[in-house]
Amino acid sequence: MTKTQNHQKVILVGDGAVGSSYAFAMTLQGVGEEFGIIDVAKDRTVGDALDLEDATPFAFPKRIYSAEYSDCEDADLVVITAGAPQKPGETRLDLVNKNLNILKSIVTPIVESGFKGIFLVAANPVDILTYATMKFSGFPKDRVIGSGTSLDTSRLRVALSKLTDINDPRSIHAYMMGEHGDTEFAAYSAATVGGLPFLDWAKANNISDDQLAKIEDDVRNKAYEIINKKGATFYGIGTALARLSKAILRDENAVLPVSAYMDGQYGLNDIYIGTPGVVNGQGLAQIIEVPLSDVEAKRMTDSAATLKQVLNDGLKELGE
Repeated sequence: MTKTQNHQKVILVGDGAVGSSYAFAMTLQGVGEEFGIIDVAKDRTVGDALDLEDATPFAFPKRIYSAEYSDCEDADLVVITAGAPQKPGETRLDLVNKNLNILKSIVTPIVESGFKGIFLVAANPVDILTYATMKFSGFPKDRVIGSGTSLDTSRLRVALSKLTDINDPRSIHAYMMGEHGDTEFAAYSAATVGGLPFLDWAKANNISDDQLAKIEDDVRNKAYEIINKKGATFYGIGTALARLSKAILRDENAVLPVSAYMDGQYGLNDIYIGTPGVVNGQGLAQIIEVPLSDVEAKRMTDSAATLKQVLNDGLKELGE
């Protein structure tokens, strides 16, 4: 395929449930003209490419193929979903040691290919693996982004749309923040519905703090519920990754939930953690520092402390 100025190339590393769902979402949405798939299970990538190309006559033209790490050289975006899956009863942080080893074996050949694009990381624990991708690659922090709390934020917006009887979750502006995991929290104090502060709506409609805490807890544990019932979560995160990819490839300057490197924001440093940010063709253009209540600010600090401890222990175990 001829490389033109508007031709955009994406490489996916990891063709499991999340990766293949992301590939399908990208195919249906017509984002990017070239899509390569890398996985240790080579036959699966060949089969998925053949299967996905059959969808293009009903969607958008796209070259889809089984790729090698050398194909990353001229890619605009590399998306990493590869890693050991989260098992029933296992937290995302439990995955850290085995997935750090897997990640290093992925990032090294990508960089060696001459890749100069943007990394988008979704493998868990995503905040820690995004930091590790930056460290292993030597890339600047704005060109390494994690999916962060994008999926959790989606779940919160769905829950609040049901609560408010506003059936379109896109009309709810609210964020889950912090770790993509057990220490995340709902930033209710910054949430709005049509410009109305959500907490004002809740007060006017006699929604109690206990009800809001229950919604937050349900959102936090929704992944465990899905994993226990069907083995894995993949449609939501696959679509979230496609949305982030579109913002990057189309240079949208869109405000989206991501895992971003903290350089003083929220009083945090040298850690990746979930926050809204401005995403464009250069990667992460800006962090949107959400005004948090005192309780929420402490939860952000505590979440970061948990991540930093696990990160440091994981990198030490790896000899980094």
